[in-house]
Amino acid sequence: MSDILLASSVSFIYSGKAYAIFALLFGFSFFIQDDNQTKRGNDFRPRFLWRLVLLAMWGFINCMFYTGDVLVLFSIVGLLLAATARLSNKVVFCIAVVLLLQPMEWIGIICANINPDFTLSKKMFDIYYEQTVPVLTDGNLLETMVMGIKSGFLFSFLWWFEEGRIFQVGALFLFGMLIGRCRLFLNEPQNIKFWRYALIIGIVCYFPLKGLSEILPDFIESKAIVHLVGVILSCYTNFAFLCFLVGLFVLSYYKTSVHKLQAKFAPYGRMSLSMYISQSILGGFVFYSWGLGASHLLSPTASIGVGLVIFAIQYTFACWWLKSHKQGPLEYVWGKLMWIGSKR
Repeated sequence: MSDILLASSVSFIYSGKAYAIFALLFGFSFFIQDDNQTKRGNDFRPRFLWRLVLLAMWGFINCMFYTGDVLVLFSIVGLLLAATARLSNKVVFCIAVVLLLQPMEWIGIICANINPDFTLSKKMFDIYYEQTVPVLTDGNLLETMVMGIKSGFLFSFLWWFEEGRIFQVGALFLFGMLIGRCRLFLNEPQNIKFWRYALIIGIVCYFPLKGLSEILPDFIESKAIVHLVGVILSCYTNFAFLCFLVGLFVLSYYKTSVHKLQAKFAPYGRMSLSMYISQSILGGFVFYSWGLGASHLLSPTASIGVGLVIFAIQYTFACWWLKSHKQGPLEYVWGKLMWIGSKR
């Protein structure tokens, strides 16, 4: 029972939310870089496209160790930021809302209602997932790395696409950029009021959406429609909880002394790329067959404990590294490659 409770609690807090926060901050960081270069009279967009190429390369490296990579996805959807960077706030907001609504799923629902015989084909990501399982359970390191590039990447990307996450990521990129444009992270009265509303509206909307997704199969006969509506509600639910989490973080940072504790985790955030990829390597070593192969031996509670140990190791390393370096090792390489050929 304790295993189930703990696993459910962790899933409630992190599942579908961690990548959403990452996506929001990705759009926000794009604004910061673009704004800084614009003030210097430079167009950041060509350099950002090269940055996306490098991000995809990091993603493929990560795919060799972990099948749930998001960097390749971000490198593709990130093209949207370059395409909309010079549009007005209203236009960007409208595009973000349309993406957030999950238009592909709504089109599928309309088709299913028009045609009673409408069915969904087998999920493409399942095909590639089935190819990953034997390697993850019995393969060596080389086999795992090859599988990650050939099947793991496709499994991950197709899952993002077929579960509606690509449109949501695109929307969050744009919302992050708008947060930067509107300076909503600054400690100003109107911004504090905005995040209070975001926190309240987010948590008020979350529970009805979550509850509706649970009872949906009892009211709709079509399995196709149940799945499509389920995808939509899942994305809406994640967005609602994201609003709550970000609002809570901002308000606690500016209005309480919690910011002192939050600041202690800054070293980990400053080395986010190094932490992300090293986490995949360490986790892969513990759980996959090329390492300890402990995935089928550990309970949910033990697995979470392993995750905390990995975090502690990474955090300790980040604090030690940044005492003598300005940025993480992979961040340094990424920065050098990104600005190659420039006078910076």
